[in-house]
Amino acid sequence: MYNRRMDSKTLNVLEYPKVLQRLAGFCDFSASMELARSLQPTASHELALARLGETAEARKLLSLQSAGVGAAHDVRPQADLAARGGVLDPQALLDIKSTLISCRELKKNFEKKEAEYPRLMVSVAGLPETYGMVDAITRILSERGEVLDSASPKLADLRRNLRVAQDRLMSRLQKYVTDSKTAQMLQEPIITQRDGRYVIPLRAEFKGKIKSIVHDQSASGATLFVEPLPIVESNNEIRELQLAERDEERRILAEVSALVGAHASEIKYGVENLAVLDVAFAKAKYAETLNASEPILHELKVVSSKLQDTQPSTIHSPTLKLIHARHPLIDPHSVVPIDVDPRAGTRAIVITGPNTGGKTVTLKTIGLLALMAQSGLHIPAQSGSELPCFHSVYADIGDEQSIEQSLSTFSGHITNIIRILKEMDRRSLVIFDELGSGTDPQEGAALARAILNHLLESGAVTLVATHYPELKTFAHSTEGVVNASLEFDIKTLRPTYKLTLGLPGRSNALAIAQRLGLSPQIIAAAKAEIDPLDLRADQLLDDIRKERNRTSREREKLEKARARLEKQNLDLERRLEKIEDERRETLAQARAEGELEVAVLKSNLNALKSQLKKAQQPLSAIKSIEEKIETMEQTITQPVERKSEPAPTAGSAALKLGEKVTVSALNAEGLITAISETEAEVQVGKIRVRARFADLIRPQTVDDRPQKEQKRQPSSTVNRPSATVGMKPPGMEVDLRGLMSEDALDKMEKYLEQAYLAGLPFVRIIHGKGTGRLRQAVREALRGHAYIQSFEEGGQTEGGEGVTVAKLNAA
Repeated sequence: MYNRRMDSKTLNVLEYPKVLQRLAGFCDFSASMELARSLQPTASHELALARLGETAEARKLLSLQSAGVGAAHDVRPQADLAARGGVLDPQALLDIKSTLISCRELKKNFEKKEAEYPRLMVSVAGLPETYGMVDAITRILSERGEVLDSASPKLADLRRNLRVAQDRLMSRLQKYVTDSKTAQMLQEPIITQRDGRYVIPLRAEFKGKIKSIVHDQSASGATLFVEPLPIVESNNEIRELQLAERDEERRILAEVSALVGAHASEIKYGVENLAVLDVAFAKAKYAETLNASEPILHELKVVSSKLQDTQPSTIHSPTLKLIHARHPLIDPHSVVPIDVDPRAGTRAIVITGPNTGGKTVTLKTIGLLALMAQSGLHIPAQSGSELPCFHSVYADIGDEQSIEQSLSTFSGHITNIIRILKEMDRRSLVIFDELGSGTDPQEGAALARAILNHLLESGAVTLVATHYPELKTFAHSTEGVVNASLEFDIKTLRPTYKLTLGLPGRSNALAIAQRLGLSPQIIAAAKAEIDPLDLRADQLLDDIRKERNRTSREREKLEKARARLEKQNLDLERRLEKIEDERRETLAQARAEGELEVAVLKSNLNALKSQLKKAQQPLSAIKSIEEKIETMEQTITQPVERKSEPAPTAGSAALKLGEKVTVSALNAEGLITAISETEAEVQVGKIRVRARFADLIRPQTVDDRPQKEQKRQPSSTVNRPSATVGMKPPGMEVDLRGLMSEDALDKMEKYLEQAYLAGLPFVRIIHGKGTGRLRQAVREALRGHAYIQSFEEGGQTEGGEGVTVAKLNAA
């Protein structure tokens, strides 16, 4: 029963495959990516809990240390080939080696952690041993995939003989190149190869002058590539050695491939477990990205009825509680969280609200989070959220119109609803968007009530979005059904996307019409047509909403304060860990230096003693030796001290990081981002510039400086032309995108003149990438320009090839 797959159409409607695609993006190799994309929600409560626990363990592990599958590869096809007796190429063997190393490192990381990570250990236990394959591959292959000389004694001998034969052959061919008689017959004084044989380029008119074998000729026919007869045997010897080398390399690869083939089943099983672990790590990384939490998953237990079989069994009331739930595919910075916490015993929620108010997104969010939880994914909701483990999930959302099948929107929806009603059961989640829409409102409302009533009798958990007021009344008067609404801001005439349970949605038609400027007389006439009790009810609903919003805002403030405290605690823990790591590193380094000094001391002592014995030196020499020993002992006993940072210069001491200053050469304010001994780096808008301390001015102290200092100006402004007086600074960049070349160059010329008169040191000219014509025209104009000293392409953070940075001459 638990092997039943979730409805594929519903998975697509709720955009579940998109979630899996994002999950696959956090995987490290192809096998785990494939496994992530095929992940299906399970109907088994036990299996779903195991999956969630696996994700929780992976998040815990990643929060404490770096973990992953390293440079693993999906080597199952290579293992199959080796098992069939095939010979693996060097790259395939290197992939197997890196995969086995990843398995070995993971097993090492999980040593003595069985109790801490019991679910992950199930997959770790399935990782294979290396069975000597790593050592065997390392012995025969280099990191570049080349078969090493040391792979076998025979291969070493063959390559040594090959090098000797090649050297002998090259020296004989070199005589043809350097000899005055034969050199003039050659097209070029070179030695080359054709078909694996060494040849020289003979000019065609000298054909026959050198007894040789022609192997090739140039396209023009002017050059013949010939092999002189005296070196044929040498070439044959080289070719024979090369073939022997190839055969020996293949024998070596076949030997190691046979070792791989003998353990092919263990390797394939290990790759599968490695993929499971990588998916668990991917779930953990995805959960961190979503700021997700592990939901509490409840089992839906069916209680058999003691009445006749014609009466349905009862089912325990499901627990559905989502706190600050967010749609995982919407930008987290713009998504509006929803709270879904109906009273106990609720089996259906009827959501009403304005169009584009977020009803469909709310339905998709609840359905998608249920699917994610039953797939073992943590959900983007606050900790403490609860969900039932559904046997199946069905959704009818969107336009079901089909031209090919001659189905209207209404017919398409009804066809899908009929299928869902046949397949669903008491443990299903059923989601209907705009139930009964697309037809006569009266008949559509009646049909929607009948379908909703049938779903209640069946026991399924139901979510319905509608515009029908009849369903609001039905939800209010029916046990197990609750109204919900999405708010609408009358002041801005925009939906707030906030879900409110227990209150039906208001039409807001009169309020919207009034805000848009409809005549007050018409508004008053419309209100006169409405039952006063209905108007009073709307006013009460509005008051209740305001009170709920106030309470919600207070709770949000408390949650934000809690989040800040948690972040501060985490930062403190990380800092302490960093300090501890630095302390250990310092001690280890000091210990290593001490050991080295001791070793040097012992070596020097032994050498000095040996010299003393051989030379039979007098006491004066002994005293000299003792002094050297004392000096060495003092060096060893000196404590290891951390080098202190150099004190800042007097010029930089007055400035601080993050301080706002004015760069006098640019007449622009910015923030200090770095300080050196003689200058500082200042962030001016999107550009960072370096300036001397003398060119930086604190805005708040400009008027307080001594008169003598106020008169002093940076050197770049001493000879500033009078045209700059009172002139508005032109800015640090000019945008030429969208202009024709001629217009762009005119605009640039005017801008450069203003920038030059303003004394700017450099400017950014934005021309875009496009076809490159405008960029070429701009740079042609800058070459030799009177105002330009030099120019270059913008950096990666400045726009790359779409920007040219030009340095101006001093004014």
